[in-house]
Amino acid sequence: MAIKTQTETFRGYGKLLQLNAQTAVESRFPEVETVLTVHADAHLTGAEAGNGEVRYFGRARLSIVYEDADRRVCRAEKGVEFSAVAKDERVFPAMAARAAVAVENLSVRREGSGTYVTALLGADIALFGERSFSYLAGGDLVVKRDPVTVLNAHLVSGAAEAEDAFEAGGVGDVLQHAETVYLSEIDVRSGSLLLAGEVRLGVLAMRGEDLVSFERLVPFRIDIPSEAAAPGCRAEARVCVTDASIRAEPDEERESCRMSVVLSLRAEGCIYEEVAVDAVTDAFSCNSRVRLTFAEGDSEGVGETVCLTERVSGRAALSASLDFSDALQAVTLQRAEANLVRTADGMRAEGVAMATLLVRGADGGRRGIEMSLPFSVAVDVQEADVRVLACGMSARQKQEGEIDAEATLKFALLQRRKARAKVVSEVEEGEALAPNDSAVSIYVPRAGDGLWELAKRLGKSPEEVVAGNPDLEFPVREGQRVILYRKKSLEG
Repeated sequence: MAIKTQTETFRGYGKLLQLNAQTAVESRFPEVETVLTVHADAHLTGAEAGNGEVRYFGRARLSIVYEDADRRVCRAEKGVEFSAVAKDERVFPAMAARAAVAVENLSVRREGSGTYVTALLGADIALFGERSFSYLAGGDLVVKRDPVTVLNAHLVSGAAEAEDAFEAGGVGDVLQHAETVYLSEIDVRSGSLLLAGEVRLGVLAMRGEDLVSFERLVPFRIDIPSEAAAPGCRAEARVCVTDASIRAEPDEERESCRMSVVLSLRAEGCIYEEVAVDAVTDAFSCNSRVRLTFAEGDSEGVGETVCLTERVSGRAALSASLDFSDALQAVTLQRAEANLVRTADGMRAEGVAMATLLVRGADGGRRGIEMSLPFSVAVDVQEADVRVLACGMSARQKQEGEIDAEATLKFALLQRRKARAKVVSEVEEGEALAPNDSAVSIYVPRAGDGLWELAKRLGKSPEEVVAGNPDLEFPVREGQRVILYRKKSLEG
């Protein structure tokens, strides 16, 4: 008689694919005499999955500060719409695409009567969709049941504004601004996902004939309603600045300037729910051999966010030379990048803090010099996404031609988590087992065997093994014996 089985199907939602792509945006500016700083930022306005591709689109902002032929400091800014495609034959339209872009490289070239700024944008694309697997739930078998963990994903999004106002001294003209988001708190509460952190606002401006830079850390809070949000869930999120309004209101009588800032923020998040599936992870038959087919799958999620702040310092690498005749005026466009590295002393976040150093020479001409400060910071995580914010960066020329730099680094380390499910999905019956006619069998188990492993070797249910050997302890110790009794019938 064929073995009867019962199966069930788990249906959930999660990350199916991770793609990376690149595209370039470019804009032409008037011919300049000396480029001082260039900056680009970008954000997506949408991403759509199709057959074998993901199309993503958005807007980039390119800005340049330069000296003209008369050594006047000028600025120019342009917005560029972009659209790009990431190809992968595994993509299908029912997937939900979540993407973010970052400026990976920025270059300037002169061509004819124009200056061209080119930004290389890297896209990080996660694709979500339904996933399912069938598993054995019961039947004419001796089965081992285990709660199998699956991480279910719930996508959420929201928006907010952050405002700030402050005195900026005698600033006359804002030349350039840059924003970096530092997300320090991701808290899943009953019915909502709370995101909180700071936006580092860096501003380059003129004060009389001098270039000056200053920064502000603007706090923000975004509360996203979600029916899937519940205490105990974990979440990840990205927050980007989609628009920045910076208004300078000079007060000539007081020789001061009040800056008003309004930042528009957009957030996209994913809440991970831990689901326990009561599935069969192993099985056997007491009467015949069986061949098991297993279904395996990984689900991804996140753990806690670990935050730390470190002050780093050292000798900076420079893109051009300078000497004591150069007056240091401003440190602007501060940024940092880092990766996790496993070393003999443990895990470390290693990377580089960067900025543009603006100097003015003895002849009155200004120059922009790129400087970079490498760092290595010990961290107490094993696998995580590293996000780092550089702020408070300063530079001093103690020795001629050399710059000593300092920076405050704020790290947010979002720990990654994977749950692996391996369950019995199909059972195929084989040849019948030969019956054992002896009334009593004595079996010498292997040391370390658990109850299930022992029962499977003996072809008896765990309940039968325990009933016949009530003093047996698990895992089995070396030298123990297992006695099996079989009922015999007497025929007259």
